[in-house]
Amino acid sequence: MTAAAIPLAADDVSVPVRRSRAERQAIVLDTAERLFASRSSRSVGMDELVRETGLGKMTVYRLFKSKDDLVGAYLARRAATVLALIDADLERLADDPRAALLSVVDTVEADVTRTGFRGCPFTNVSSEYDDPQHPARSAAADYKFELHARLERLAEQVAPGSGEDLAAHVHLIIDGMYLSGGLLGPDGPASHGRQLAERLIDIAAG
Repeated sequence: MTAAAIPLAADDVSVPVRRSRAERQAIVLDTAERLFASRSSRSVGMDELVRETGLGKMTVYRLFKSKDDLVGAYLARRAATVLALIDADLERLADDPRAALLSVVDTVEADVTRTGFRGCPFTNVSSEYDDPQHPARSAAADYKFELHARLERLAEQVAPGSGEDLAAHVHLIIDGMYLSGGLLGPDGPASHGRQLAERLIDIAAG
């Protein structure tokens, strides 16, 4: 038998990888998160992002009609991830609203102290766009509203009748930790955020 007639083994046949729409979306969003986190969303062009995904240009644009849509989807997915982590802690600490409220601050502290932290992604990315209707601004605002709703619900359990004020105070501490941590590092004023939150919660609880 000649070499040309030798049948190919199954392993010698290159089979194209077929990915689901969800898998392709995950690839694009994972790539966007890596690039946006290392630089900024505005500095990353769609051509660069498409190259980094390894997917075709038309494939990416079928998933996300524009760069604006992609940025909004990136923040929306990140918001869902963060809120899911917070909700898991809240469920675990359902019988202790004080501990549950502080666990939100602990989640922020863990984020601020992680390697490569560059500030709150919702604030960083949304601040790059002036239009309040931009998908990034909308996604960031939705996240902040969802976070505040959780803080207010817990704060009202800790300090009935004063929950709105306490939630606002804790939310300001969280935003301050993100801002200070991004500019001055985790050992600066951000390192006192948890202690301040604990003090304010105890004062409000009486």
